[in-house]
Amino acid sequence: MLGGGSASGGYPRPRMIDVIDYRAGNAPSVQYALEHLGVPCRLVDTPAAVATSERIVLPGVGAAAATIASLEEQGLVAPLAARVRAGVPFLGICIGLQILFDHSEEGDTPCLGWVPGTVRRFPTDRRVPQIGWNEVRFAREHPVTRALPPSGHFYFVNSYYCSPADRADVLGVTDYGFDFCSVVARGNVVATQFHAEKSGALGLALLRGFAQWEPEPC
Repeated sequence: MLGGGSASGGYPRPRMIDVIDYRAGNAPSVQYALEHLGVPCRLVDTPAAVATSERIVLPGVGAAAATIASLEEQGLVAPLAARVRAGVPFLGICIGLQILFDHSEEGDTPCLGWVPGTVRRFPTDRRVPQIGWNEVRFAREHPVTRALPPSGHFYFVNSYYCSPADRADVLGVTDYGFDFCSVVARGNVVATQFHAEKSGALGLALLRGFAQWEPEPC
């Protein structure tokens, strides 16, 4: 895992957060939320920039296939995977969670395969997409969510939900007629189905937790 470096006075230098801008997401709104917190951040959209990323946020809205295609077109898949393998802290948001899995039912799309499991469409007996505030119940403790209460409301826009193969990867669950995994944590990867940048004080607390997180070395 990369070190954070040192600043004057012996305190660690805050890691720059690179928000991946692949022209299909909500990167500017995530950047604005991080700037509101006073966190060093920038938008990046080239393989060379990602290759030196110290901390990564992959936001997104839209479809899994279009997201994968945009990342591939910009040559970002390989450098993102390399940084994750190197232990760089990674946060996925919305579609940035769903494409981490092996496969999505949305367009029968092969995804990145960083987290074992499948992304499934909500059953037809409920309103799709789910739009609005819903409760997240945290299943266990994690440094990124340490400052949050055991449960709280966050803002969702989703027609699909992730189904991890390993229950140990589930960090948070949400009820939408049944409990589905709404937060994933695996190694140096954390991802949320909800939009942290649109989720008020709790969403900002989660982003701050991510900015301060130092995962265990790989």
